[in-house]
Amino acid sequence: MDIAALSISMHQASLGQNVSLALTKMSIDNAEQNAAQMVEMLQAPHPTLGHSIDIKV
Repeated sequence: MDIAALSISMHQASLGQNVSLALTKMSIDNAEQNAAQMVEMLQAPHPTLGHSIDIKV
């Protein structure tokens, strides 16, 4: 394998690794946002919570 082909191959591998890392960071950011929204939703009092009971016979 000549130097030029090796250089191109190494650059492509580096690019693939950088893209993978960027996508992983985006996934982590999305998961953190979803978790924060879930916590916020669970902490907010619901206006009808505890005012009625559904009973099925």
